[in-house]
Amino acid sequence: MSPRPHTAPILPGATIGVFGSGQLGRMMALAGRAMGYRIATFSPDADSPTGQVADLEVSAAYDDEEAVRRFVQAVDVITFEFENVPAHVATLAAQAGVPVRPGGHVLHVAQQRAREKRFFADAGLPVAPFALVETLDELQSALATVGTPAVLKTAAFGYDGKGQARIDTPAAAADAWQAIGQGPAVVEAFIDFSHELSVVGARGVDGTFAHYGAIENEHRDHILDLSIAPARLPAHIAAEAAELTRAVMEEIDAVGVLCVEFFLTQDGRLLLNEMAPRPHNSGHLTIEAAVTSQFEQQVRAVCGLPLGSTELVRPAAMVNLLGDLWQGGQPDWAAACASPRVKLHLYGKAEARPGRKMGHLTALDQDIEQAIAAARSARHALTSSHAATGNGGTEGKSHVAAG
Repeated sequence: MSPRPHTAPILPGATIGVFGSGQLGRMMALAGRAMGYRIATFSPDADSPTGQVADLEVSAAYDDEEAVRRFVQAVDVITFEFENVPAHVATLAAQAGVPVRPGGHVLHVAQQRAREKRFFADAGLPVAPFALVETLDELQSALATVGTPAVLKTAAFGYDGKGQARIDTPAAAADAWQAIGQGPAVVEAFIDFSHELSVVGARGVDGTFAHYGAIENEHRDHILDLSIAPARLPAHIAAEAAELTRAVMEEIDAVGVLCVEFFLTQDGRLLLNEMAPRPHNSGHLTIEAAVTSQFEQQVRAVCGLPLGSTELVRPAAMVNLLGDLWQGGQPDWAAACASPRVKLHLYGKAEARPGRKMGHLTALDQDIEQAIAAARSARHALTSSHAATGNGGTEGKSHVAAG
């Protein structure tokens, strides 16, 4: 394959190569195929959520460099559906002359909390007080500056609350250090927040920027439970969050979709928590609620097409469906679909495990409170016909500061 000029649009009929094969890749593949693109996916898994709807599924280890090279040579552009793909994958693609969007430098920062926090701070972006630590002695010293309560997070490979421990007093430092595996970590001040927010942004090859506004999020057990768009917040807070997201994307020179998660403090300050250089769980509601979904936007951006409209056509609420819902038997999908305002998405995962994201429900309504009620009611209906613990039955907000 001859190298393609990296500014030339990659038009329908071309093949988009996706590293990673989960639900984000699946929904991006569906959007891409609707636009006439072919989709190839590469991951260690077979019969994956993405592979089930792709034109080509390659099952190989990420460290199999020969398999990576063959895959890259068969596609026209490379993107990622999760950020923890080894950096050499992006390097091999770039060496082959295939556009890589976002670039490997973006993954390098986003896949490691210490680098991410340092990037935010060096760019002058607002973050909670933090310190990077590699030993228990460093942790104990850092707590004198950061203060307690604090949250200790592994520097790498943490998500959905994994690899985190809260430290309420300096005396609890040793137990927290043991709990996270005694490796490189970030310790940051515990934030007394009023809201958790996210902004899903997109940046084109030409530097154009678009966003979906502030999305309000509620977590349970560190896992996203409910997303609401538009966020129930003052307009100036939403506008500031969007501008901070733009600043992140421009500073790191990201092409594609990127989500920034925020805490809004009790006194009205926005603090960046983390970023994900890909479509995001909180943006799933854009499939029905926006003129252009975050998945179509990812296809447009990485292929060098103009970005689509991010206008929300109707307020929306999304609830995650975790594997816990299967514990009492197969959920009642007909009951969940009884409301004409509710849309069901399942990800094609074979095994339902507690805490595993298996799908989501999105409800639309002119009134945001009615949309929230419809989404929660539809999820409750999934298990109302059998005795199941589901997600615990509590629909309130989780008061944890770690996202």
